[in-house]
Amino acid sequence: MTTFKAYRTFEENGAVSSRFVTLSLDELDHGEVIVRTKYSTINYKDALSHNGTGKIMRKFPCVAGIDMAGTVEASSDARWKKGDKVIVHGYDLGVAHDGGYAEYVRVPAAWVVRRPESMTAFDAMTMGTAGYTAALAIELMQHNGLVPASGPVAVTGATGGVGSVAVEILAKLGYHVVAITGKAEESDYLKGIGASEVLRRQSLDLTKIRPLDKATYAGAIDNLGGDILAWLLSVQKVGGVVGSVGLAAGYKLNTTVMPFILRGVHLLGVDSSGTPMALRQKIWNKLAVEWRPDRVHDQVRTIDFDELPTHFDAYLKGLVRGRTVVRVGADTHGG
Repeated sequence: MTTFKAYRTFEENGAVSSRFVTLSLDELDHGEVIVRTKYSTINYKDALSHNGTGKIMRKFPCVAGIDMAGTVEASSDARWKKGDKVIVHGYDLGVAHDGGYAEYVRVPAAWVVRRPESMTAFDAMTMGTAGYTAALAIELMQHNGLVPASGPVAVTGATGGVGSVAVEILAKLGYHVVAITGKAEESDYLKGIGASEVLRRQSLDLTKIRPLDKATYAGAIDNLGGDILAWLLSVQKVGGVVGSVGLAAGYKLNTTVMPFILRGVHLLGVDSSGTPMALRQKIWNKLAVEWRPDRVHDQVRTIDFDELPTHFDAYLKGLVRGRTVVRVGADTHGG
């Protein structure tokens, strides 16, 4: 019987902790498709889940890791065959169904995305859930009328995984990007990936947010939530489009209806986990070619599977720039 390494999260005596274990395929959650993992990533959600900080896990024990890329090992569903190159992310992966921090995953066939021909497993995970979320936000914002001529677009949490990819894709598409960050020392990095301006979060007075402030931005991608999202809504131009993708600064939103009814501002919720498959595949196809974030790709850090547990704390403390790729399995063919 095949056994393999997995990083599994347990709840024992009321405490949540994670550790490496040896599993067999029979011990994984059910699904029609078995995928051999090549790469996974670290997302903020993974850092929240590994020791119970964010109450992310909905079942225990559960293999962590909310995304992965690899090749199909076996399938009882006709849509997939051995050797197919795939990506799996979202749905319940790594939350209520064994996830990507294992040398094998077994998932429902309906969760599997066909990896674009030009995209290696490594390429896919240089973006991962974070990059996918950024691209999905931009797709939804453009669907709601945002174009480069509309005006500047703000990105909060700009040095993080979602923020970095958002900055680069928006710049690629011709937008004037204002990167908002709490890290003054990262200004060169942000300009290097395409930001036109860098605004320090500390320069904003969030104690006096007016219902409507000076109309400044045509759109925004917000990773933080809380007061900064309320402020972003107040400074949108007429028809402004705001994609809400994260809650690193808080999940409550204290605002008014004024931006919505007096300026026609759109507040879009961006749910990367439950995206319909047709849209999911469309986004990955774009990320493979015209939206490929080359600059972020070239600056990722790659770690070995064994190193994984030592990297979560930096995410929780907001110390991480860009993307972290986890080398889970042998990548002998580069695919």
